[in-house]
Amino acid sequence: MSKRNLGLVLVPLALSAGIIGGIFIGRHSAKRPTSPEEDKIRTILELIDSQYVDKINTDSLLDATIPDILAALDPHSVYIPKSELQATNDDLESSFGGIGVMFQILNDTVNVIEVVAGGPSEQVGLQAGDLILEANGKKLSGAKATTEDVFKTLRGPEGTKVKVSVKRKSSRKPLAYEITRGEIPSNSVDATYMLDENTGYVRVSKFARNTYNEFYQALGDLKSKGASKYVVDLRSNSGGFMDQAIYMANEFLPAGRMIVYTQGRTPENETVALSDGGGQYQDAELVVLTNEYSASASEIFAGAIQDNDRGLVIGRRTFGKGLVQNQIMLPDSSALRLTVARYYVPSGRSIQKEYTRGKDGKYEMDILDRYNHGEFYSQDSIKLDKSKKFTTLGGRVVYGGGGIMPDIFVPEDTTGYTNYFVEASNLGLIQKFAREMAESYRPMMKGDKTIATMERVIPRDNSLLTAFVDFAARSGLPARWYYINKSRALLLNQIKAFIARDLVGYSAFIEILNRQDPTLHRALSELEAGHSPKAIQGPNKK
Repeated sequence: MSKRNLGLVLVPLALSAGIIGGIFIGRHSAKRPTSPEEDKIRTILELIDSQYVDKINTDSLLDATIPDILAALDPHSVYIPKSELQATNDDLESSFGGIGVMFQILNDTVNVIEVVAGGPSEQVGLQAGDLILEANGKKLSGAKATTEDVFKTLRGPEGTKVKVSVKRKSSRKPLAYEITRGEIPSNSVDATYMLDENTGYVRVSKFARNTYNEFYQALGDLKSKGASKYVVDLRSNSGGFMDQAIYMANEFLPAGRMIVYTQGRTPENETVALSDGGGQYQDAELVVLTNEYSASASEIFAGAIQDNDRGLVIGRRTFGKGLVQNQIMLPDSSALRLTVARYYVPSGRSIQKEYTRGKDGKYEMDILDRYNHGEFYSQDSIKLDKSKKFTTLGGRVVYGGGGIMPDIFVPEDTTGYTNYFVEASNLGLIQKFAREMAESYRPMMKGDKTIATMERVIPRDNSLLTAFVDFAARSGLPARWYYINKSRALLLNQIKAFIARDLVGYSAFIEILNRQDPTLHRALSELEAGHSPKAIQGPNKK
């Protein structure tokens, strides 16, 4: 499937999002006459090199100084030493390597931004938002923690193991995981299936080079099964190549609709993308699901759909990443990723959340702050900047200044959460038990890899839950039946989902988890009630 040219192409180069959605315009060489200020820096370094009382490696001194200079600008302008550049760029190519996480060092701590679906870390229970404190006994936090240290420690040959210590907000003590390094799945569309006879579901986990092609194929498969309505799940999708989000939005928009534009100080950073009218799903009803880890390219897609009144956005407020970085190669083969523009969704709002120049730590703690003041659970706790009011194409009021606010808020679901469930989850016991069960019942599948077959061969609910409780007790988690019964539905759903992941595939894992997902249930009810903009407006006139 070849990509169509959209109205006005943003730039000649593919726009991509890096760790937690930093968007890059391309790579350029920095060649221009030096200024008096630059001559001053060069003179200072030469004086240190020639006259300072101790012998100093000025290259190392400069490498240590540049990050502090960039930190005074914004949270996403960064310096990449030559030694780290290849490994960092590999992440942009979806080559996560090793254990299958995307991370960023914030406040001198390794923050897990995304856990690759189906990868080694996801299989043992690591989660987005976890803080990696140690790996194989090596401390990965503190002022001396570097991206290079993390790469060297977490990456390694397939089949080798790495032990990590993790801090998670739901646990007072660090959690220990042993991860077997392995091949990292490169697909972007993790799940595709019919929710009912008219509604198709697509989960997109990242925006990689081939995402649009995968997405287009998924929509086609669903359409062939009778879908006329679609749910696009972008929850915990931290971004990727921006052109892929543009191509995806184009499928749902009539000709001439704005998708995204950027503004900077120079003409090459003043760009716009418009839909070309060639989309195959312009009359389909649409819902987009988001949460606080939906960032960058995810926000571009959601914003384009919302601001054009093309579909409903349901879930929670997105991350709020709207700064565009340009990767600039330096003479010694190191690089800068320098913020050169902001991007804006069609209503004119920047969804970049507020930040203060300089490293004050507040920006990096934003998601935790949202959690602490209750935003995950109550729409009333969301801090909207009423001065940044905008309107959609149809006149609905939307707000800028901090992510895409959904049209319909659905709080984080904690139904069935008890201390027993949280501890079982944090210890990875559900995954471990499911893996044992999958191996025991795999021969009974007889090559019929479907959810229906799996649910026929594995034990019934009471037996399955009892077997898990016994397994957990042998692993050090005592049975507490009062809490187990309160968590019964949640435990069984997750156990079955993880068994399905091993016996049927990752799409089956998502499908079973979605059975108890209130955000998805709300999306279905809104579509069934005809509340999507397309259902209200009717089809486009030809």
